[in-house]
Amino acid sequence: MNSVRVDKWLWAARFFKSRTLAAAACDGGKVDVNELAAKPSRIVRPGDLLRITLPRGKRIVRVAALSDRRGPGAQAALLYEDLTPPPPPREARILPPVIRPRGLGRPTKRERRLIDRLGRS
Repeated sequence: MNSVRVDKWLWAARFFKSRTLAAAACDGGKVDVNELAAKPSRIVRPGDLLRITLPRGKRIVRVAALSDRRGPGAQAALLYEDLTPPPPPREARILPPVIRPRGLGRPTKRERRLIDRLGRS
């Protein structure tokens, strides 16, 4: 075997749970083979570079071996070389606190007491 359909390979490499999901990702423009958008029937060969957009992030992989049969996860990991850059350190991903101007949103306890006093007089 010297080539395989990209949707079959993505399914065998366990990037998608079913071939239907892999084909839908290809049709939706979520898979690029060698910088070109891939249709499900596109042929991949060892050495091809794939960019895959998944719900949990983007992955960049190089095809190391071919398979059209789905096997265990350890065997699937041998089908590709992961080139995805590591995520940024945890400290860099912390968002700054939200600052709201005074007087917007719910009243504070002190402001509620003042409003209650106005209602009684």
